[in-house]
Amino acid sequence: MNPIAVGQLAPEFRLKGPGGQWVALADYRGHQNVVLVFFPLAFSAVCSHQLPDLQKHLNDFRELDTVVFGVSVDSHYANEAFARSLRLEYWLLSDFKRQAMQAYGVLDVERGYSGRALFLIGKDGRIAYSDVSASTNDPAQVPSPERLLEALRSQPR
Repeated sequence: MNPIAVGQLAPEFRLKGPGGQWVALADYRGHQNVVLVFFPLAFSAVCSHQLPDLQKHLNDFRELDTVVFGVSVDSHYANEAFARSLRLEYWLLSDFKRQAMQAYGVLDVERGYSGRALFLIGKDGRIAYSDVSASTNDPAQVPSPERLLEALRSQPR
């Protein structure tokens, strides 16, 4: 994996969310910050811990004019069921063709799914923060929503 660097222009994406609705980064540029949470697979143990941890901070993100999206290789149907089972209020997006994972440099080609990563994209469309885990299976290496919030709070408004 070779994650995109802070300061670079965030690659555009257009992915399916709940109900097959399309979500594109361009829809948020200039309006809101965007957090992308890449996670390997729906219904896996570590992901079932990671995503609710972000949910706990969702109001903080909203207060900071930030929208959160989870991204995995799973179909939008599976992601919708996974989000419902975890009672997530943010959308999980399907990168079934692995294009966003590849563009953000977090695709594990051998396994066919993404690494575990957080990216903050500023309103200007640039990567403002990234936290990419060295391991997808170690709960102690899950990217921290607290560090992400610190970075977000330090951004110019």
